[in-house]
Amino acid sequence: MLRNSVTATSADRAARGRAARKRVSRSAHGTWIPAADRPDPVGLLQQQGRERLPELLPIRYARMAASPLAFLRGAAAVMAADLAAQPHTGLTVQLCGDAHLLNFGLYASPERSLLFDLNDFDETFPGPFEWDVKRLAASVAVAARENGHKEEHVFGAARAAAGQYREVVRRLARQGELSVWYQHIDADLLLPLVRSGRQRRRAEATLTRARRRTSLQALGKLTETVDGRRRIVHDPPLLEPAGSLDTASLRKIFSDYRSTLPEERRLLLDRYRFVDAARKVVGVGSVGTRCFIVLLAGRDADDPLFLQIKQAGRSVLEEHLPSGPYVHPGRRVVAGQRLMQAAGDIFLGWTTGPEGRAFYWRQLHDMKGSADIAGMSPGELRAYARLCGTALARAHARSGDRIAIAAYLGGADTFDRAVAEFALRYTGRNATDHAALGAAVMAGVVPAAPGV
Repeated sequence: MLRNSVTATSADRAARGRAARKRVSRSAHGTWIPAADRPDPVGLLQQQGRERLPELLPIRYARMAASPLAFLRGAAAVMAADLAAQPHTGLTVQLCGDAHLLNFGLYASPERSLLFDLNDFDETFPGPFEWDVKRLAASVAVAARENGHKEEHVFGAARAAAGQYREVVRRLARQGELSVWYQHIDADLLLPLVRSGRQRRRAEATLTRARRRTSLQALGKLTETVDGRRRIVHDPPLLEPAGSLDTASLRKIFSDYRSTLPEERRLLLDRYRFVDAARKVVGVGSVGTRCFIVLLAGRDADDPLFLQIKQAGRSVLEEHLPSGPYVHPGRRVVAGQRLMQAAGDIFLGWTTGPEGRAFYWRQLHDMKGSADIAGMSPGELRAYARLCGTALARAHARSGDRIAIAAYLGGADTFDRAVAEFALRYTGRNATDHAALGAAVMAGVVPAAPGV
């Protein structure tokens, strides 16, 4: 997807990275002033809403209005426009596009090992590496302030994310191609890094919960037996029956999705039968996009597989960057995830639905888990920020020129400190934007449905 020149030597690639400092110095990343023509953040959110289900938008606005961190999570389009208004390095990687700290977490590899990695790719697109780093650092700073941490701890947590990213990229730049490709973060290796008893107990609890989140566990939580048949429960507005038309459409596009899987996985999928489908509200920024879950049964009714079918649109990065390699938005998401994640969901695929809408398919529950950010102390948040920085660096090293990026970053902490300074500045802007959304809700400009 993103190719380095086959004729370039390591020295050539390093020289290219150092040359990028002339376009954007490392210290320049700390400077951020809103553009004079900066789009209204609430207006951008409303513009996004035009392509979404209008009855679900009040849920999205309510979730985003809940806190500054919740707003940041849903405002990827706002931050993309802010980043695009600044000069960039031109050192391209496959961006996550929404690399805030809650889009990292645990999931199962095909070998059933529990891994830590990026886990959301709705906005993935090729672009300058620092955009992901800045979004991660900003989210860390917002979370730290929301947790009531002192300003030196806010700065330190953001700096930890950027610093770990730099150090890991430099380490990977010295390794061979296969070594980099096989890099992964095994969740079981995280516990020795946790020092205090309280931190260890929290980490062990997170791992335990993730291992229990399987389709079999979801069967008891998301379904009920009606007239002797399994059905997905009715929990409006968050979980509702798909209806006959949507169910018929899902059955129809199922074969198209199947064709995007490797041959052996098509054979595995053929051993399941369609049981039921429902519309599901997920996430914060994704609320309003069309999303369904499908219950399949294998050997018998107690051998379930839950798949999630999620609408894919244009990445928020697309209007700010050159065209990417994929026209189909669902394929863009799938290809980006396969490239960036250390190990992928065996049922990840894409399809085109009614009215030409693009979708991607994946498992709903596959030992997924996330950290409890709200309860983290300054030390815990710094450690988690470093972990996210490690995962992001590994993903970028797979897709971009890690040697050029490492040379750009260098051995000093200039980049780390600058990104942390940016994060603090952007945290203030995010708070203002969050307040603007709250005011729009209070004024009735945008509808909000609390409690969902």
